[in-house]
Amino acid sequence: MEDNPYLLLTPGPLSTSKRVKAAMLKDWCTWDDDYNRIVQDIRAKLVQLATKETSLYTSVLMQGSGSFCVESVIGSVIPQDGKILVMANGAYGQRMAQMAKMLNIPLVLLDNGEVQPPDLDQLEYTLRKETDITHVAVVHCETTTGMLNPIEAVGRIVKKYNKTYIVDAMSSFGGIPMDIADLQIDFLISSANKCIQGVPGFGFIIAKIDEMKKCAGWARSHSLDLFDQWDKMENYNGKWRFTSPTHVVRAFYEALKELADEGGVIARYNRYKTSQRALVKGMKVLGFETLLPEALQSPIITSFLYPESDAFQFQTLYEKLKLRGFVIYPGKITNANTFRIGNIGEVEAADMIHLVDAIQQEQFWT
Repeated sequence: MEDNPYLLLTPGPLSTSKRVKAAMLKDWCTWDDDYNRIVQDIRAKLVQLATKETSLYTSVLMQGSGSFCVESVIGSVIPQDGKILVMANGAYGQRMAQMAKMLNIPLVLLDNGEVQPPDLDQLEYTLRKETDITHVAVVHCETTTGMLNPIEAVGRIVKKYNKTYIVDAMSSFGGIPMDIADLQIDFLISSANKCIQGVPGFGFIIAKIDEMKKCAGWARSHSLDLFDQWDKMENYNGKWRFTSPTHVVRAFYEALKELADEGGVIARYNRYKTSQRALVKGMKVLGFETLLPEALQSPIITSFLYPESDAFQFQTLYEKLKLRGFVIYPGKITNANTFRIGNIGEVEAADMIHLVDAIQQEQFWT
């Protein structure tokens, strides 16, 4: 199998190993018992990764991108008389709010801008004042900037007021240690092509069993009915309601094995953290500043400010780095010129050092 011509230094899709790619070379039948046993094993392993309280939680896989899974949760777990509060400090929190609006779900949006962490005092004040709020949602790693939000502190407040807690852990689950029972999370959402280092095609939801059981008949979409998808998998040995992405599922199964072989989530977290620190250290030597202070920065993706030079063009840097074997990401925030570099996937600290060397050699703007 030929090597990929470049590393994807993005928050996903990301560079995957040859063993994960090779797992997609075999065709699978969705009705086959061997395939469905793989699905069931994946579901069990996801719960085991998420918490030591495995008897309290279940998992369900859902076709599509991570946003499909987020919309599945938003549209399925809130009753007709429910109301959701979304804490947003980036594009993905705003996307959850947009989904709620499109689904005609009553919404309270706490918008903290793009470079500030959630306002916990504002959250508590709002929950105390608006007692009809039933659900609270927040993004863990907001890849708009690379910020890591304080989901433990948010969860304490959410549960103080007995609300259902939804966490979009799209870009953090499998790469940052957590126990969702300790964090009091009711519904956690992530995707195959992030820190577990699979390929795009499906996402997953890890949920408290008691909360999942409440959701029967609540869905606002047939295809994205979370309860029906879970009920089918529970009662038909891993069967999906509609055609599943079989090759992607098999690749994800291999990626889970690869995660275990690496030493689990803690080992992967340490690799990501080491790579991110090597990246920032090298970029600062070249004169690049990070958008966020270190205290708010995740080990997943880092936003860098443009240098103070009229000659700098992101597209030029992008194209030059691609020729050297690296693909980086444009910025996403509205009030500053930034670009982003991710370090999740089949990436090592040495790759970050080589990237910095490549940027140094392309200082066309100085």
